[in-house]
Amino acid sequence: MTRLLQIEWLKLRYNRAFWILISMYSAGVIIVCSGVMMLLQYLKSKGADFNGIDPTIIPFYDFPDVWHNIAYIATFFKVLLGFIMVISIANEASYRTMRQNIIDGLSKKEFLMTKLLIIGILSIGAMLLLFLIGLTTGSIYSHVWGWKYIFSDLQFLFAYGFEVFCYLTFALMIALLVRKAGLVIVGLLMYTLIFDPVASKLLEHFPHIWDQIRFLKDYLPVTAMNNLIHVPYMKYFFQEIQDYISWRELSIASGWLIANISLSYWILKKRDL
Repeated sequence: MTRLLQIEWLKLRYNRAFWILISMYSAGVIIVCSGVMMLLQYLKSKGADFNGIDPTIIPFYDFPDVWHNIAYIATFFKVLLGFIMVISIANEASYRTMRQNIIDGLSKKEFLMTKLLIIGILSIGAMLLLFLIGLTTGSIYSHVWGWKYIFSDLQFLFAYGFEVFCYLTFALMIALLVRKAGLVIVGLLMYTLIFDPVASKLLEHFPHIWDQIRFLKDYLPVTAMNNLIHVPYMKYFFQEIQDYISWRELSIASGWLIANISLSYWILKKRDL
């Protein structure tokens, strides 16, 4: 495993795009997840209120709710980590390092393992970053204290790490299939933010669709991953939310994870490197 990590690290170490995307992801998550209180204060200064409620009293950073609240925000940034896998595979194809690795004795299974190891490290790193943000902002703004509150609901951080892992395997599979970085980046961005969510909503609400196929809305790849962490904010308007990780939705996302890895391996075996 150490040898596989060293091989991948040597490829990424001097890759400028890798460091730029890591920086963009980290900066984006830190600024947006930490800036909600400033946004609420700004809204208050402009005279905004939510049904007569002062926006700054919304306990966004209270423990343990902070974990669910910031994990949902961070899901929108995972696409930046997906670009890392796309550029990594595109560089492998352009500079023929993938072919050279195979010639030097690396099996295709080991090659896939190097990518999965990096995906695992990125996912754990994303989860730890979110933990530090939640701990810091909660320490500053939370009205609720105590270890049992701070370490409650951490399942949302693990769900976020799992979601990032699933999504990066999805990006890896698409990148292995197409190998054109520009095309895949645009396609992945549009599919993640537009096509998949719109298709899911159409399946759920469009009147001229057979009821028998509406269940497919939960099985689209990005929707299946996004469903791990549901929108938490409606609780502040006294509406019910799903404040737990559903086993059914975890199973669907796991199914996509297995499919992504299996398809990636199948593509590697079938294609001429």
